[in-house]
Amino acid sequence: MPLALGLREVLLGDMIRRQPGIASYSRPEETMKTLTRRSTVGLGATALLLPGLARAQATWPNGPVTFVVGYAAGGGADINARELANIESPMIGQQIVVDNKGGAAGSVGARVVAAAKPDGQTLFYAVGTNVIINPWVQKGMIDTLATLAPICQTTDYQYVLVVNPKVPVKTAAELVALAKKDPEKLTYSSSGVGGNNHLAGALFADAAGIKITHVPYKGTGPALADVISGVITMNFSSLPPAVGQVKGGNLKALAVTGEKRIKSMPDVPTLKEQGIDVVVNGWHGLFAPGKTPDAILDKIAADTKAAMKDPRWDQALAKDGLEMPPDRTRAQFAKFVADEHKFWGAKLKELKVEME
Repeated sequence: MPLALGLREVLLGDMIRRQPGIASYSRPEETMKTLTRRSTVGLGATALLLPGLARAQATWPNGPVTFVVGYAAGGGADINARELANIESPMIGQQIVVDNKGGAAGSVGARVVAAAKPDGQTLFYAVGTNVIINPWVQKGMIDTLATLAPICQTTDYQYVLVVNPKVPVKTAAELVALAKKDPEKLTYSSSGVGGNNHLAGALFADAAGIKITHVPYKGTGPALADVISGVITMNFSSLPPAVGQVKGGNLKALAVTGEKRIKSMPDVPTLKEQGIDVVVNGWHGLFAPGKTPDAILDKIAADTKAAMKDPRWDQALAKDGLEMPPDRTRAQFAKFVADEHKFWGAKLKELKVEME
C-alpha cells in the first residue's frame, strides 16, 4: 500500500511498515455520516427571523465577492481560484475578485477570512493543508475549525516533482543517486512550512533514504521561480503553475505523485512506477468566516457547485492537471475536514514538522 499524504493518510514513525528504501501506510476510509440539521426553534420572537434568513439566502451575494488566496500570485491555488471566479461571476451576477494574501503557508489568508464580516462576501479559497495541517505545525495559529466554515471542495489533485533543466538527471531514481553522492548540495523549495509540497519533499527524502535541504517561500509561484532560475534544485509543485513551464522547457518533470499518470503530462511516470512507494494528493476548497449563517453557506455551496458543472470547469481542471472532487454535501465536507484535522493532529507529531 502506498504512503499517502493527501489529507487522507499518513505516514512516518514506528507505526509504518517499512521495506528497504520504501515507506508505506494505509488507512481505511471512514464511513461518512450526514450531519443532522439544527432542530427548529420554537415560536415567538425567533420565528420573526425566518423571513430574514430566507432573504439572505435569496439575495446573496450583496455586492462583489472576494476569494482570498493564501499564496502569492502564480501558484496553483491562485490560478485555480481565478478560473473558478471567471466562471462563477456571471452566474451570480457579481464580480469575484481574487485577493492574494501570501505568507506562513497560507495562514495569513486564513486569518484574513476568519476576521472578516460573516456575510459570505469574503471567502477563503484554501489548499487543504491551510486548514488541516497549519494549526498543528504553526505556533499561535488560529483554530481553523472554530473560525472557518467549510462550504465545498472544488478540486482533487496530485503534485509533480520538477527540477531545473540543468540538473543532470532524467528520473527520480537518478535524482536519489545524485543526492546520495552529494547530500549537502540538493535543495527543495515549498510554499511554506507544513504545506503539501514541503511534506511531499520530506516524505520523498525519508522513503528514499536521502537528505535534502528545505527552503520555504511565501507561495508556489516564487518557490518555483527559483527552481527555474537555478537557485533551488527541485520542487514538488502543484500542477497549474508547473505544467506550462515543463512544456516550455523551463522545468524538467521527473515524476507525478498520484496513483496514476495525468493526462496533461502522460509521459511523466509516477513515483511508484520508479520504485518509490509514495503517494501525495491535495485539494482546494471554499471556506467562509465561522459565524456565517447556514442559509448563506447553503447558497454559496449551491452556486459554486452549479459553476463547477460548467464544461469550462472541466476544461480548466484538465489543462491544469486537476480532477473533480468527491460529490459531498456541505455537511459531509465539514465532517471530512474535521476528521482529517483530528487525524493529522496525532500523526504530525511523528513527522516532527514545526514552524521554522
